[in-house]
Amino acid sequence: MNKSEPCGSWQQLQDHECIALFQRGEQDAFAELVRRHQNRVYRFLLRMMGCREEALELTQETMLKAFRVLPGWRPDAAFATWLFRVANNAAMDRLRRKKVVKYVPIEEHMDFPDPAAGPDEELQSAQRYRILEAALRRLQEDYRQVLLLREVEEMSYAEIGDVLGLREGTVKSRIARARQALLEVCKGRI
Repeated sequence: MNKSEPCGSWQQLQDHECIALFQRGEQDAFAELVRRHQNRVYRFLLRMMGCREEALELTQETMLKAFRVLPGWRPDAAFATWLFRVANNAAMDRLRRKKVVKYVPIEEHMDFPDPAAGPDEELQSAQRYRILEAALRRLQEDYRQVLLLREVEEMSYAEIGDVLGLREGTVKSRIARARQALLEVCKGRI
């Protein structure tokens, strides 16, 4: 593949193939990796940080770190999992420095409801999301982390363990405790 090839041909490659090309000097391969992963990383960071500017800044830091590390990178996990680990570590470092934890509500203009749903279903869905947002804001950050990675980012227990540096069993138990805590919070709200 060379730089004159159309952008669409990059989309056919797997992450590890893009990384190998980048390691051989193909800068466009890294641009493809950024295109694939930046929105998910940003959404995760936005929900963790509660501030668009900080989420953007941390997303850029995450991508910059990937750019610096990838030339000599040897995978011990999938690239996406490793990238989320970098993003999570950056977020946790920033939160520790601030000693403030907030949750950003899911925006109503985000396309979560089924596009075929009628106005009543959309209203009910929006109300459920608001209740869920309020409940998530009340959870401690380690519970919110695992729920976001599992339920929103749809990561496996093993991937979450890789991101957070935890054993798979610990991830499972933390998710169970987080779900229970979320239910307890919701019982008081619903």
